[in-house]
Amino acid sequence: MPRKLLNAELQRLSPQAYRNAPKLPIVLVLDNIRSQHNIGAAFRTADAFCIERICLCGISAVPPGPEIHKSALGAEDTVPWSYFSHTAEAVTQLHEEGYTVLCIEQVEKAYSLHLFTPQKDTKYALVFGNEVRGIQQEVVDMGDGNIEIPQFGTKHSLNVSVSIGVVLWDFLVKLHGR
Repeated sequence: MPRKLLNAELQRLSPQAYRNAPKLPIVLVLDNIRSQHNIGAAFRTADAFCIERICLCGISAVPPGPEIHKSALGAEDTVPWSYFSHTAEAVTQLHEEGYTVLCIEQVEKAYSLHLFTPQKDTKYALVFGNEVRGIQQEVVDMGDGNIEIPQFGTKHSLNVSVSIGVVLWDFLVKLHGR
C-alpha cells in the first residue's frame, strides 16, 4: 500500500522562494465575492498554481481576516493582491497592462472551457463573479471573451472557489502540459 507523504516530504516552496518563482501569467479578478471562505479558497488555489496575483473588487473582503485565513492557510501572505472599489477599474487597469480579460460566466456565445486553448504568449485576467448574481453585465461587456465550464446535472452553477480551481487547472495543463 502506498504511504501517505508527510508535509516535509512534499518539497513545497518557502514563502520567499514562492515570491521569486516563475508565475503562471494569470491574474484572478474577484467581482463582489461575498464569502470570506471563498476569498480564502481563491488565495489558496492561486498559491497552489503559482499565479501572478489577485484583484479583489467591490464587496470582496480583503486580508487580513480570520475567516479568509481559515481557508487560505497563509496563502493570503504569499499571493500578491490589490483592491479595487469597482471591478471595472480593475479590468481597465489590466487591459492597460496588456492582459486579455476573460469572464468565467454563462453568457451567449461563451467558449466551452474544454474547447478553449490559451496562448502561451498571452497574459490572462480571469474574472469570477458573485456567488448569486455572477459577474456584473458591465464587466462582461468590458471583457475580451467569455468561458463557460460545461455542466451536466440539475444545478446551473458551481461554487466560485470550485470554478476557480477547475479553470486554473485547465489553464495550467494547457499552457504547461502538467
